[in-house]
Amino acid sequence: MWYQRKKGAVSMQTGKKLVLGFQHVLAMFGATVLVPIITGLSIPVALFTAGVGTILFHLLTNRDVPVFLGSSFAFIGGILTVKELFGIEYATGAIIGAGAVYLIMAAIVKIIGHKKITAIFPPVVIAPIIMVIGLTLAPVAVNMAADNWLISIVTILTVVIVGIFFNGFFKTIPIITGIIVGYIVSIATGNVDFTGVLDANWFAVPNFHAPKFELEAFAIIVPIALVTIIEHIGDITTNGSVVGKNFIDKPGLHRTFLGDGFATMLAGLLGGPANTTYGENTGTLAITKVYDPSILRMAAFITIFLSFIGKFAALISTIPLAVMGGISFILFGMIANIGVKQLVDHRVDLSNTKNAIIFFAPLIIGLSSLAEGNPAVINITENAQLSGLSLAALTAVILHAVLNIKGKQQTKRKANV
Repeated sequence: MWYQRKKGAVSMQTGKKLVLGFQHVLAMFGATVLVPIITGLSIPVALFTAGVGTILFHLLTNRDVPVFLGSSFAFIGGILTVKELFGIEYATGAIIGAGAVYLIMAAIVKIIGHKKITAIFPPVVIAPIIMVIGLTLAPVAVNMAADNWLISIVTILTVVIVGIFFNGFFKTIPIITGIIVGYIVSIATGNVDFTGVLDANWFAVPNFHAPKFELEAFAIIVPIALVTIIEHIGDITTNGSVVGKNFIDKPGLHRTFLGDGFATMLAGLLGGPANTTYGENTGTLAITKVYDPSILRMAAFITIFLSFIGKFAALISTIPLAVMGGISFILFGMIANIGVKQLVDHRVDLSNTKNAIIFFAPLIIGLSSLAEGNPAVINITENAQLSGLSLAALTAVILHAVLNIKGKQQTKRKANV
């Protein structure tokens, strides 16, 4: 066996770690660069801040949590609104404020304890939120795969065959193997254009820019952090569920909030998008069963290095949508499956009417975002609204609180009798 276990950790050769780390880079790359593509932020800056933010997160969490931080989709609407009203620099300035909300939350958790916070988010609440994350991304995977179904199916089958039937080292890198095979088939069928790679520079410093500040920009973007806090708790819970550890307890929820908050503030300071813990990399952990946090740090260093290589970004951009669609099929499905695993591992009884309501209501509301016109929307202000994942999360939390208050009152009445 090419690795040895020592004191519960996995010690690997540097070369093998590089390959596994690069697999995590590929898993997060598409989503991380998509945010700057949509919003107009710099792709190299997004890569740099994702890498540095991940390392900062690991340092603040005692290097125990195998997490990668990348561009957050939750802030896209807010960034676009602020960009149109004031300019992109004001959006990144407000992102610093969003990161500060995480620091405030970290202080609250430290003072009152994580149990009072996590009591609001039991498995029956977390499970539908995780499932919504994976299932609402399904159309993205389908649309990407539909660009060329032959290539997508080849990519999917490669991941499945390698993950199930191969042994040893190759069994741990099904994602990167699937991308390589899919890419080779794409080249062979004439679906790759290398013109952009030839024209790109080898070395290019990311286009960092200083933030600017405007109170109204803060009012648009900062409240989004109150929603992504729920996502953060779900992601850390999911990551712990995959790894088999309770990261909420150790190194502590306050530390993960600190890591996410400081990473987001740093991203805003340098001109990048807000960071968040990535489900794509958690999905990769679930597939490979290799949980060594140092591999995620290796991925972070690779990402920082690649942010300065112009030709690499150009080369990655040549990977056809169909290949990434096939990979997304696997990763997004694994995220949804993790939600199901929460129910199974914690033996949540869905025959119990209360549990069923808490679970299915947010699931349906979250998936309603896929319907035409997205009917499940609550407008907070002219420029801010709750829908999709955020509305599903809020629904789950409120239902759990209300139904449990009623249950406690009934229990007290019975005790008095």
